[in-house]
Amino acid sequence: HSVSRTSPNLAFVPACLPPDPVEVEKLQRFVSDSKRLFVMTGAGISTESGIPDYRSEGVGLYARTDRRPIQHAEFVRSASTRQRYWARNFVGWPQFSSHQPNTAHLVLRDWEKLGKLHWLVTQNVDALHAKAGSQRVTELHGCTHRVFCLACGDQILRSELQEHFEALNPTWKAEAFGVAPDGDVFLTDEQVRNFQVPACHKCGGILKPDVTFFGDTVSREKVNFVHQRLAESDSMLVAGSSMQVYSAYRFALAAREKQLPIAILNIGPTRSDHFASLKLNSRCGELLPLIV
Repeated sequence: HSVSRTSPNLAFVPACLPPDPVEVEKLQRFVSDSKRLFVMTGAGISTESGIPDYRSEGVGLYARTDRRPIQHAEFVRSASTRQRYWARNFVGWPQFSSHQPNTAHLVLRDWEKLGKLHWLVTQNVDALHAKAGSQRVTELHGCTHRVFCLACGDQILRSELQEHFEALNPTWKAEAFGVAPDGDVFLTDEQVRNFQVPACHKCGGILKPDVTFFGDTVSREKVNFVHQRLAESDSMLVAGSSMQVYSAYRFALAAREKQLPIAILNIGPTRSDHFASLKLNSRCGELLPLIV
């Protein structure tokens, strides 16, 4: 393994016991028996990189605040909602985009290189699997590092948009109050009021992150593509996801229907526990490096 040992950031990781040697052995057997492993990751794999999740007990966004993520329909319908979203995102972007992959991301990249991992599907929009070097990967809910126009479909890099924001708002300043899982921060309405949002430079349309917001759906093409990768696989590992979101849960249901063995590595209960062959309550970055 060429895994670099970065010390994890545990501020947003729920408390858990160290891996049980018996459980490590069970997961080792599961991975060893698998020839074409299908891996699904969620927010729990990125918490050790310092990115909070939504649902973790005590430390997730829902536990710490009354804030909820943006809804797709509201973003499309309301210019003031978009102004608030982009102002918060603008302030949070330098920190959010600087997060680096942790040991768990690097282990999965190495499994891919070894031919063990057949396909990886992530629910995360943080680009950490791509930064780690994974190539056989589908970003189920898109990626915050890309932005596209809702009217003409033109794509730009989020880093490029940051420069447009800076040019349009040379004197605008805001102090952030805490960071959210999707990279924005908390600002007051007063702070947001004078923030200028650029339109698409090609057609003047609305710019949106290339991310599936709550209330929106993953494209049929992407879902079909992931089902095909799952059909080629012989087992499924869920890492760091409670599987509460149906867009991910449906693949666990499909794996069960195909009678594939399913292992779940997640701190706390998940929606798929009752039909998993193996359930482990450990940190991804602590347990995955122990598997060879």
